[in-house]
Amino acid sequence: MQIDINEIMKILPHRYPFLLVDRVLDYEAGKRITCIKNVTMNEPFFEGHFPGHPVMPGVLIIEGMAQAGGVLVGLSMGDEFKDKVCYFVGVDNTRFRRPVVPGDQLRLEMEAVSCKRGIWSFTGKAYVDGKLATEADLKATFAPKAQ
Repeated sequence: MQIDINEIMKILPHRYPFLLVDRVLDYEAGKRITCIKNVTMNEPFFEGHFPGHPVMPGVLIIEGMAQAGGVLVGLSMGDEFKDKVCYFVGVDNTRFRRPVVPGDQLRLEMEAVSCKRGIWSFTGKAYVDGKLATEADLKATFAPKAQ
């Protein structure tokens, strides 16, 4: 089941230039999600990272993975998620395997490993053209939105 950017923006509070998930290709509630991030030369971070040799910052790849996990939880929780915001609380076992450059399409694959005491744990991988670019274990929690 594909989900477009309009539905993603109903789940995530992020907006340009910090919304890093463009489409959901597939998901299984409470278990896994596959998302796409199209990387274009128009991204504001390429102006300074690095001039003449643009490379997507690794922290933003990790952020995209975290956002994909947030979408998974939002889709899994349904109406219970409407008044919540996702907070990224940890990252472990991160490896960057290849650079991500303009023109690449990141395929973000996140798997929910557990949810204990309100902390969701995920394992994730980001691919470009079927090749592993980044992998990491992430943790997130969800709290009421500030009024």
